[in-house]
Amino acid sequence: DRLVAPFDGTIEAFFNTHHAMGLKSEDGVEVLIHVGIDTVQLNGEHYKAYIQNGDKIKAGDLLVEFDIEAIKVAGYEVVTPVIITNTPTYSDIIPMKEGLILKGEELLTIL
Repeated sequence: DRLVAPFDGTIEAFFNTHHAMGLKSEDGVEVLIHVGIDTVQLNGEHYKAYIQNGDKIKAGDLLVEFDIEAIKVAGYEVVTPVIITNTPTYSDIIPMKEGLILKGEELLTIL
């Protein structure tokens, strides 16, 4: 129910519905995070934002809180895709874990 910054960087794009954002790390990794599937339809309901476009972030900073149960009751899945949007820049992207990722756990290694 909490999304925290995966690295030090910048909020490059943040949807006014608070369900999706584009981040860029200090070393150039571009990431799209989308909380839930088709959750844009909620128009921001069940989300609380702690960021805005252009903000500088540090790893572990709270970005968004969301009510998982309320989102599910509204009929949406809470699967949260994390997509590297500039993959051609890197030689390899290695998944480190799937499922629930806790604060401080490694999700990906990017080479």
